[in-house]
This record gives sequence, C-alpha cells and structure tokens, in this order.
Amino acid sequence: MVALKKFAVFLIFGILLASGPSGRNGAQLSPSKIAAAPAKSLFSQSAVQVLGREFASSDISFLLLDARTGELLSSQWDDPAKPIPLGSLVKPFTALAYAEGHGFQYPVHLCRGEASGCWRPRPHGKLDIVSAISVSCNSYFRALASSLTGEQMLPTASRFGLNAPDAGLTGPALMGLGDQWQISPLNMARAYLELYRRRDQPGVREILAGMAESARHGTGTQVGRALKHSDALVKTGTAPCTHPHPAPGDGLVVALVPADQPELLLLVRVHSVPGATAALTVGRMLSRLEE
Repeated sequence: MVALKKFAVFLIFGILLASGPSGRNGAQLSPSKIAAAPAKSLFSQSAVQVLGREFASSDISFLLLDARTGELLSSQWDDPAKPIPLGSLVKPFTALAYAEGHGFQYPVHLCRGEASGCWRPRPHGKLDIVSAISVSCNSYFRALASSLTGEQMLPTASRFGLNAPDAGLTGPALMGLGDQWQISPLNMARAYLELYRRRDQPGVREILAGMAESARHGTGTQVGRALKHSDALVKTGTAPCTHPHPAPGDGLVVALVPADQPELLLLVRVHSVPGATAALTVGRMLSRLEE
C-alpha cells in the first residue's frame, strides 16, 4: 500500500510538470489545493494519464477500478457493459457454485493434460482448488462443471452481479469454454471486487489463495514478476475473439493490487494472445504505475 501511494505522488508530480502552471484542465493549481485534494482523485488522474498514453493500442482493452469503492477510474474498452465471452475468468464463480452444493468442500483432481480436456498438453497432475485456480486447469473445472447446470449457477451469478447463464446450460460452457455464457466486462470486474469483499465466507479463501499463487507460479506469473513493491491476486483466461477482425482467441487478465488489501483492480483484454501471454502486458501496465 505504501508503494502505491508513493508512485501515485510521483506520477502526479510528473503530470503537473508536464501540464505547466495551469494543470490538466487549465485551472491554476496552487500547492495548498494540491495538498488538500483527495488521494484517490490524484491517483485516478495519474492512472488515466499513464495507461491512456502508453497502452493506447487497439489490441489492448482495459478497465481500471478503485478496488475500495468500485468506481471506474479509467476505461479503454468499447461498450464495457455489453456481454461477451470472458473465458476462464468465470472459473472462480463456477467453483463457488459447485462448493455450495458440496458443503464447501473442493475435490482433488488428477489432470492428465489433453487426455482429460486440459488446455495444457502435458498433465498438471494432482490438483486441489488452489492449484487449479493458479494454473487455470481446464480438466479440473470440466470435472466441477459436469455436475452443474445453468440453473444451479443462478444464485452465485446473482450474488456477484454477473450476467446469468441460460438455465439449461450444462458442461464446459459453465467454466468459460465457448461463447454461450456471456458477461459484461464491467460486471465481471465488479464481481471480482465482491469476491474479495467476501473473503471470509466459506469457499472464497481458497480461491483467493489460488489467485495469489497464480501471480507467483501460475498463469499470472508475468504479473507477479513485474511488480517490485507489492503482490497481486491474478486470474487469467482465454476467450473467443469478438473484435471486428477476429483472431483465434483473446487473452484476459484480472489483477487486484496489492494482494493483502487491494486498492486497484485492472481488467485487461489483449487481442490474439492467450491469457498467460496477456499477463505480460498487465505486468507492464502495473509496473509502469508502480514506478
């Protein structure tokens, strides 16, 4: 948290220097007014400035939210309220729906790689829920989703503010494969904030532990490596492309920083790469803010 406050101050100072004596909006900014301005407002301005300037590629879409209030600080995403496929970002909520019907006990599963329907050719081996979230194991979540229906997902979707799946939906679609369950990026971002707020509720702690592990050793490793002064909670995914010029898929990443008391949530989509590769872009974005 200290690191975030420090780089917010440095970024604001740089913006004020770049803007000249009149500041961003042409109004004179006196030292007393700068000192009295809320930290959140100052950070919001700095984040918009840095991300908007350095990550303006049409291949990158992002939403930056204040993790404490849910306020949207910055958006570079065409119609973020429009539901689209979001791939494996739904897996934590699939897991919670499963857990509610099984006494909040998660299974141990043996991933055999492609032979058991995983995205990874080689086996992940024996996994619990923490490891399965960390590496986003399709084999594990296929097993969970095989016992669920869209109707059973409805209470979880409602509780976390997600667009509801069709009640008759079954199988892999309920863990993010294909395009049958579509969710708006903005709703998904806020669902992850709600997930953190419910961190002390049954079944949630294990999922957040998996997201922390993802940043250290899983599909979100590139985010964890890029951060020098804080840790992150990360979930990656790959989804069917919805761009005007379609690619085989788009990579998605949700990152909350710092991990122990998130102040920011960044949701990013990168065109034509898998989620683990998109994590490299997210790492660069967060590292740039952390400087």
